[in-house]
Amino acid sequence: MWSRPTRLRSEAPVRFDTKVAVPLRDDLETWQRLNVTAFLVSGLGTVAPEVIGEPYEDAGSTPYLPMIRQPVLVFEGAKETLTAAHTKALSRSLTTAVFTSDLFGTGNDRDKRAAVRAVGREALDLVGLLVYGPRNAVDKAVKGARMHP
Repeated sequence: MWSRPTRLRSEAPVRFDTKVAVPLRDDLETWQRLNVTAFLVSGLGTVAPEVIGEPYEDAGSTPYLPMIRQPVLVFEGAKETLTAAHTKALSRSLTTAVFTSDLFGTGNDRDKRAAVRAVGREALDLVGLLVYGPRNAVDKAVKGARMHP
């Protein structure tokens, strides 16, 4: 009688207790979506070092930087969806990063931080948001956004 082989531990799917979600506004150009996602994700490892995996190395021993160890799920939604996700994420004390429409007009980090600082939380014109934390809490925060196509 044939029996199904058991899955090796290393082949088992890895399930993380946390989630990295990036909801983007659905009216962005493709280059903007890519740019915003890169900016938002770039700082996560500085405040949540556990998300960073081990460095990479190819067969020729060329070293490469470590990357985030878990998937980054990219969503999209209307402006109101991002505003709601932002409010929910903050109310749940989740780790967040914001990218506002004003940041497209800046060319350096100092001006980007000043542009965000100049606007109150309720008036931020969000085009992208990073939300990180426990999987269920992140799911609730980004509810209403749909997976990016």
